[in-house]
Amino acid sequence: MNDNFRELKERVRKLDALLQSSGSTSNLPFAQALSRVRRAVKHGDRTRDPSPELRGLLETAESLGRNVGEGG
Repeated sequence: MNDNFRELKERVRKLDALLQSSGSTSNLPFAQALSRVRRAVKHGDRTRDPSPELRGLLETAESLGRNVGEGG
């Protein structure tokens, strides 16, 4: 697996943990964004760097996750 892809998957795991700790229904947009990232990772090419689209999905999910982490 590509190191950059491995790092991306680690970031997704952290978001998964945040979603679990906050409750899956507490923030629907965050849960949906994370689901989109998971699907994209599942179909991504692990031997190459993550695509700009995949990185964009992750950044969107992380942004929404920060709102969850702040209680908003």
